[in-house]
Amino acid sequence: MADRSDNNLVRLIAIVAAAASLVGATAARPSGNDDGWQHAVTAISAATPRAACGPDSQPEPGRQGRVPLAAYDSGRADQPYTCNTELVSHTGTTGGFQVHRYVDASGRECAFYDSTLIWGKDVPKGVQPGVYVMDMSDPANPVRTTILRTPAMQSPHESLRLHAGRGLLVANMGYPTTNPGFVDVYDVSNDCRAPELRSTLPLAIAGHEGGFSPDGETYWATTTATNGITAIDVSDPSAPSIVWRSQDYAVHGMSLSADGRRAYLATVSDFVTTTSQGAGGLTILDVGEIQDRVPNPAAREIAGLTWPEVSIPQNIIETVIGDTTYAIEFDEFDSNVYGTDPSDLVGGVRIFDLTDVTQPGLVGRIRLEVHQQEARAGDQWDDPGAGRVGQGYAAHYCSIPRYEDPGILACSMIASGLRVFDIRDPANPREVAYFNQPLVSGPDPSERGAYAMSAPAFAPERNEIWYSDANTGFFVVRLTNGAWVG
Repeated sequence: MADRSDNNLVRLIAIVAAAASLVGATAARPSGNDDGWQHAVTAISAATPRAACGPDSQPEPGRQGRVPLAAYDSGRADQPYTCNTELVSHTGTTGGFQVHRYVDASGRECAFYDSTLIWGKDVPKGVQPGVYVMDMSDPANPVRTTILRTPAMQSPHESLRLHAGRGLLVANMGYPTTNPGFVDVYDVSNDCRAPELRSTLPLAIAGHEGGFSPDGETYWATTTATNGITAIDVSDPSAPSIVWRSQDYAVHGMSLSADGRRAYLATVSDFVTTTSQGAGGLTILDVGEIQDRVPNPAAREIAGLTWPEVSIPQNIIETVIGDTTYAIEFDEFDSNVYGTDPSDLVGGVRIFDLTDVTQPGLVGRIRLEVHQQEARAGDQWDDPGAGRVGQGYAAHYCSIPRYEDPGILACSMIASGLRVFDIRDPANPREVAYFNQPLVSGPDPSERGAYAMSAPAFAPERNEIWYSDANTGFFVVRLTNGAWVG
């Protein structure tokens, strides 16, 4: 990887968000508490129970999620740490924030993934940035068919989204700070190996993250360094148009409920801090008027809550387990984005019961042992990448293989690689598998750890999980030993 020592992802977010806060960028919050938030006051629990590794695993030697410095010195880290997983294939040398899987109308199977974390900064010489299109007809031998290089696809940041039902691949030109909000719309339904550009227009306020409504008629573009959400009608992919726009919320990622009538916002306003405590949380909006295309629509705030170990809320997934609807929220990095003091909090993953959507109830947490403060204050700070702003032992993105009763949750946890959890009992999640391939050489020894940042994708019929690592490229991993549950 190119040297990131002078300019890294989180420091850019922190500086620009701090500037935004000086001009009054604040998220609207519900009333009823001294600071406007509902507080999930449940005490931070112990780490999630670790996986029981079956035959042919190559497990971690000690603390859950850790690759110790000694493993690099001895050469052990040359090989991946595996637990109930096996490598199907690996290609490329870079990765970004999103991986998507799609099967087109003719049965061709493809993957789409962004190839860079920071456009123009962390791409090695000779590597072309953009969204990589992979022919996955043989998952053991992925073949790159093209690179999408229109404005938003060259720098999608975290906004790349696929709507499988409509065969649309969309991105909002993004950056940790602010890029012009170009939105690119591709049709992948005819031949996923050769996406067809339908439009590229400056529709969003600025770029960072994004989301699709479940019916595929609306793409939502968010920006983080300043307030902004834009709902874009993509019912005609060749002529998208703005349906609604708001600058009342400073939002990181967002998602929609199954009926498209609720928006879940990972709100990050006020998260920039010089203490160990982050800020922000989960805001829930009623966006039914936008979904219904009411003229001059408005959004109504339903709830807003935070939690003791909040760091930087990243995004939210709605799911149904049994007869109950839940929201799975995940934070990124640690709470003090200016540094890596061991006293900083690491947010991890939370599971909220939405039976009463006005009062979401925190029922479960997912945390690795390396996320706990006692571990962060220990010798793991010698590990490559562990003490770097923008890398480190922390969560980033999570995904589920299906909406109802997903069984598992797969998360990219940066220096801890890909982690897989059994969430059939939301109050008692447990780890069932992992795959972590460190980078064992590079210009800066402190950056050698894994850099798994992407939202994973799934091929359930083969028990496969696809993800990317910013340091080492695109991976296809198969779960073994019965680890795929549900």
